Amino acid sequence: MSIYDKVFPPKKMELSNGKTVLKPASRLPFIMLILVFLTALSVKITGFDLGVLRERGGQFFVILGMMAPPEWGYSTQIWKPLFDTLKMSLLGTFIGAVTVIPFAMAASTNIVKNNAAVGIVRLFLSIVRTLPTLVTALIATYVFGLGTLAGTTAIAVFTFAYMGKILYEEIETADMGAFEAMEAIGATKVRAFVRAIIPQVLPSYISNGLFCFEGNVRYAAILGYVGAGGLGLILNEKLGWREYPSVGMILIMLFVTVFFIESVSRYCRRKLV
Repeated sequence: MSIYDKVFPPKKMELSNGKTVLKPASRLPFIMLILVFLTALSVKITGFDLGVLRERGGQFFVILGMMAPPEWGYSTQIWKPLFDTLKMSLLGTFIGAVTVIPFAMAASTNIVKNNAAVGIVRLFLSIVRTLPTLVTALIATYVFGLGTLAGTTAIAVFTFAYMGKILYEEIETADMGAFEAMEAIGATKVRAFVRAIIPQVLPSYISNGLFCFEGNVRYAAILGYVGAGGLGLILNEKLGWREYPSVGMILIMLFVTVFFIESVSRYCRRKLV
């Protein structure tokens, strides 16, 4: 008997045929105990102080109050950075989502039977996925200079890593019957993949791509902090000068844009199901 069974002994149940069986005890108390311990440990390590949060948390709403009413006249200067943000997000999402397809294929164990090759590709995707978007954008600004090209590159790298993991997991759940049949009649692995696997994963692939695009619009809005273009440039500038009404106008236009994109994307994803 394990230590867990000694602390939380199983319950006995009498069946209708007269037999007695042991019902395993719920692991919920044990899980809750671990969660409480980890929470207390994280509070100690991070130095979280509820008193400071209670005392200073209201300053957040003070700053929000300074943004009202927004500077409506500033909206004419927001359109160009806003369109830059949308162009960065759309192009970066498209490039990343398309580029990752052969890598996702190579990372699928039901397509590539060489475990070493699959492991290398998956390791590569994992390494790329650990790169924060801001760090990627900062590196891109050193390579390509300041501007939207750096932001587009950063978004493409993020989309590449994000879509890669989801796509190869989708491929591994696909029905392999048609794929194997096409290989048996002489089709190449790539041709069989295009004809037999892509039609199965295409709806979820497009749906995940739309979802990624939604998030990329929000991420692109802060890439300007490292000189990668878009709304982040003027947002950083206005925050630095404490021009909160202008910041409020920027956030309102960003909110409306993201809400519209999410609504259209949600409608498209429902049609894909």
